[in-house]
Amino acid sequence: MTTDDTTPTTAQPETPARDRLDVAKDWLTSASRVSLQIIAVCLLLALVGYILGKLWAGVMPVALALLFATVLWPAVAWLRRHGVGDSAAAALMTVTGILVVVGVVAGIVPSVVSQADDIGHKAAEGITKAKSWLQGPPFNIGDDQISKLLDTLQDKVKESSGAIAHTAVSGVSTATSTLMMVFTVLILVFFFLKDGSKFLPWLRRTTGDRASGHLADLLGRIWATLSGFIRTQAIVSFIDALFIGAALFVLKVPLAGVLTIITFIAGFVPIVGAVVAGALAVLIALVGKSWIAAAIMLVVILVVQQIEGNVLQPWLQAKVMELHAAVVLLAVLLGGSMWGITGAFLAVPVAATIAVVFRYTNEQLARKAGEAPPPDTGPVEV
Repeated sequence: MTTDDTTPTTAQPETPARDRLDVAKDWLTSASRVSLQIIAVCLLLALVGYILGKLWAGVMPVALALLFATVLWPAVAWLRRHGVGDSAAAALMTVTGILVVVGVVAGIVPSVVSQADDIGHKAAEGITKAKSWLQGPPFNIGDDQISKLLDTLQDKVKESSGAIAHTAVSGVSTATSTLMMVFTVLILVFFFLKDGSKFLPWLRRTTGDRASGHLADLLGRIWATLSGFIRTQAIVSFIDALFIGAALFVLKVPLAGVLTIITFIAGFVPIVGAVVAGALAVLIALVGKSWIAAAIMLVVILVVQQIEGNVLQPWLQAKVMELHAAVVLLAVLLGGSMWGITGAFLAVPVAATIAVVFRYTNEQLARKAGEAPPPDTGPVEV
């Protein structure tokens, strides 16, 4: 006797087909909703940029003071742990920072003044050599053409004499406003160092437990990113200045000490600062020594910057900012075009802060959706 082992299968209900017009309507509805959201975000960013532009005179000192406070904060915390009061620790480190800045300026200015005449004579000799070089093969430019070019430049200088006088007058106003901004930054640094530890308790009292938890976590990450950026740039700038400065002193390039300090300071503006400082060092070597010294300096600078850009800086910044080099370059160019040197200096910390906010928001969305937190993969390579 045989039995039929086959069991009847239950027929699955078929999904009723939808009209293509309805599907297209759903797509268009979703696309329009997303487009409106993107437009709203762009308008919000434009509004924030407009407000920052109008309030830049007040925003810039606060941003600079925050960056400087991240540098001095570990020393202030150490002093507090060893029994120094809040005000005394903040005042001591603020004064120390002032002395460092004054010492740097005092080291630069006398050297520039003492060697300015020598550089001027070397520049005149360089122009004479360039004139002789252009008159010879393969250019064979006539003396009358060169004289005509020099006469044109002289006429331009004469036409600009009025503008130069106006610039000299306006320079006094610019120097005054700069001193006022520096004074404001120092006052803000003191208060940030003195009352920084009281900020999170005040934030909890003001916003409540739920919001303060998110804000404390986010602000802690931003603070760590900013302090890490300053430390990383300081290490990279020090190594650049060490090797490039050693080459400057070995070659006995004029203003070697000044160029070394400029190289260190310029290193805090990623990518662009190193290029500008390197070009200045090569130019001074060409004018002050010879083309051989300039060529040696160019090779040294290229080697140092290649090691820095391809090995040292990515390794140090990978765990701090997690920004691709292209993002860093675009941020520096955008900040410099909008707000000058200060904008270029602040561009990377601002971009890193935006990246921290984006990653934190992504983590919270993933947690709300029941997904695993996104892995910390670092910057995306392209």
